[in-house]
Amino acid sequence: MTGPDAKLPTNVFYFEVLLYLSLLIDSLSMMFRSDSFNDITDTTAGVKLFTAAMILLFVYLVWLAAHRRQNWARMILIAALGLSVLSIMEILRIAGLRIESVADIISAILTGLGIYCSFTGDAQGWFQRRQ
Repeated sequence: MTGPDAKLPTNVFYFEVLLYLSLLIDSLSMMFRSDSFNDITDTTAGVKLFTAAMILLFVYLVWLAAHRRQNWARMILIAALGLSVLSIMEILRIAGLRIESVADIISAILTGLGIYCSFTGDAQGWFQRRQ
C-alpha cells in the first residue's frame, strides 16, 4: 500500500517517536527556564509564546515528514537541528553548562538520532518521490 495511509517503516516510526520526545523535552524545559528579562515581563511572555508556537510548528513538520512523506519537512527539521546545535554551542561558550543547556543537549541528541533513523534502514525509500 502506498500513500499517506501506508504502514510506517520501523525507522520512520523511530524518527517520529524520537523527534516527538525531543519536542516534549523542549516544551517541558521551557516552563522551567529562568526569566532573563527581569525588567520586561511582556517580553518574557512573548518569547515563551513564540517558543510554544515553534514547537507546535515542529510537531506538524514531524507529522508531515512521517505520515505524508514530505521530504521538504524533513529538510527543514535538519536545518533547525543545525541551528539548534550552533545555538547550544554559543550558549555553552557564554554561560557554561546549566540545567537548561543539558535539556537542550539531550533534545538535540534525540533529534539527531531521529533524523539519522529517517535516512537509514527501511526508511530510505519512504521519502522518495512517489510516481
